[in-house]
Amino acid sequence: MASLFQCRLGFVALAFLSGLAGQDSACAQDMASPPQQPPTWPPDMLDPDSPLAPMQDIGVDWPEMDKDVVSGATESAASVTDAGEERRYKVVIEGLEKVDRLRLTQRFDQFSVLRAAEKKPANVAQVSRRAREDADLLDGILRAEGYYDAVIDTRVEADPSGMLIVTLTAAPGPLYRFADVTVTGLESAGEKARELRDAFPVDPRDPVNADDVNAAQSTLKAVIGREGFPFAKIGEPEVVIDHDTRSATLNLTVEPGGAQRFGAIRVLGDNPPFGAKHVGRIARFKAGEAYSDGRIEDLRRALVATGLVSSAKVEPVPGAEPGTVDMAVTLEPAPVRTIAGEIGYGTGEGFRLEASWTHRNLVRPEGAVTVRGIVGTREQYAGVSLRQSNFGTRDQVLNARLGFSNINRSAFKARTFEIAGGIERQTNIIWQKKWVWSGGFELLASNERDLVVGPAARKTFLIGALPGTLNYDGSDSLLDPTRGFRLGGRISPELSLQAGTFGYVRAQIDGSYYQPVGSSVVVAGRVRLGSIAGASADRIAPSRRFYSGGGGSVRGFGFQAIGPRDVNNDPVGGRSIAEFALEARVRLKAFGGAFAIVPFVDAGNIYSAALPDFTGLRFGAGVGARYHSSFGPIRIDVGTPINPQPGDSRVTVFVSLGQAF
Repeated sequence: MASLFQCRLGFVALAFLSGLAGQDSACAQDMASPPQQPPTWPPDMLDPDSPLAPMQDIGVDWPEMDKDVVSGATESAASVTDAGEERRYKVVIEGLEKVDRLRLTQRFDQFSVLRAAEKKPANVAQVSRRAREDADLLDGILRAEGYYDAVIDTRVEADPSGMLIVTLTAAPGPLYRFADVTVTGLESAGEKARELRDAFPVDPRDPVNADDVNAAQSTLKAVIGREGFPFAKIGEPEVVIDHDTRSATLNLTVEPGGAQRFGAIRVLGDNPPFGAKHVGRIARFKAGEAYSDGRIEDLRRALVATGLVSSAKVEPVPGAEPGTVDMAVTLEPAPVRTIAGEIGYGTGEGFRLEASWTHRNLVRPEGAVTVRGIVGTREQYAGVSLRQSNFGTRDQVLNARLGFSNINRSAFKARTFEIAGGIERQTNIIWQKKWVWSGGFELLASNERDLVVGPAARKTFLIGALPGTLNYDGSDSLLDPTRGFRLGGRISPELSLQAGTFGYVRAQIDGSYYQPVGSSVVVAGRVRLGSIAGASADRIAPSRRFYSGGGGSVRGFGFQAIGPRDVNNDPVGGRSIAEFALEARVRLKAFGGAFAIVPFVDAGNIYSAALPDFTGLRFGAGVGARYHSSFGPIRIDVGTPINPQPGDSRVTVFVSLGQAF
């Protein structure tokens, strides 16, 4: 008669193995074992002359000092002079050549008591006890892989140096396979029953592998939720092992519960940062659409990403109308006020200290108001801005700012009052988007020193602009790309009032490409081309011309130092720009790959004509260091000009967050 055992795979015996199935002996009662008999005398009547019961085994074998024996499953002898002496030991596993040795040993190492204390000395009795525990562990791991007839032997012996060698020898035996797999209850899912059955990819002749069964169960849960069954109930897999035929049967019961449609959104919690209407704007579903679990998780992540929620719980509940499911959204508010600071240095830019105060929900919903100030060697700024996220629709941002700046650079000096606003489609680290865009307006009143006319001349410019951008991001990371490309364009029609009214158009194209070379090197390249058409350089405000040089431009040269210069050897900017950059990002294996060395070569120039002719390129070269922190790479670049102009520094240093491009 076949020997049958039944178990709920993945929830017995070895629960600590992250869902692995345990021994089948733990899955069922031994029906042949009789129940214990009650005592035949009253418990208060004891015979004082009766012999003592044998001492209960404490689970540790006493070492036999005269034989140098270490007990194991095979009672092997070892050459050990003092069984009570503590010494180091090494663990060896044999017999796994015909199975997935790497996966099994990784799991064994994760839970092994021998491995956990391998660097600490132990005596023979301690090592022997640990070996027996690990033999049970290895047996359970093999059973979870489908080897139900495994035999594990242990032995402990000393090598010539005195170190203990603990050997676990496994004989896995035959691999058990499923003879029959049944999934019941899917008939009520109608036309989606076939798709749901395919989402549980365990079939007859498959190995009786706990990982595969648990993974299939998880996949079915994900698919059944995605296909519109929020109240589905999936039972635990029931497995019956037949040792005579070395096979098993599996039965899984599923209650789909009927497909549902999205209903209303209900916002719960004390003082939520925004209401149901705004949550519905963030959600990627509307009332009446087919329910999907994936959209619920997306909504939860998006709510946390607002920064106004410390935790968000989105739970489907039965809706008011039959066939609908409402979303019960519980929001725990996060602190809304932030004080931030930033300090930096760049050659040609000098030191720069920035401080800001932000209330991220001052203008509800999600209207972040920031008061910002800058004090620097070459720049001072004071202003206030509004950034209202998910404005009108998800991932759309309303921007507005008002500020005053005083800039004192080699290229120009400008005191500017600015009012600007616009709308943009944003990208972020959580949802890096392929396409992003922006559009808006700028109104500026700027008093600037015009170096083209003379070092003492100043002009006041009144400028109106309608800037717009369109960018495509095909890279694999927002802050630290390693493959793919990016392409972006910016165009800004502008009207200037200064000694008459005239118009011109500023346009710029940026592209970058990233290619991994081996496992630790990324080659990255960048191109930038720009043009101003419609007005001569001397009529355009100095702050609106193109400049080149600096940490985000041509490294090796000072900030805005490349291009035509006036009689005082100060840069004057131009109407067109051409820049190129090439670098190799080499990750170092030391310190877990957190550091990288980046040699680079950059080139570029500024031209007075409306289109660049690529002559007279200035080349800069150097090396940088990167520290890859949890929030992005921190970079330091040190460069030198290869063909400098008179007055250029021989060494430039740039420090910032993120890659150069």
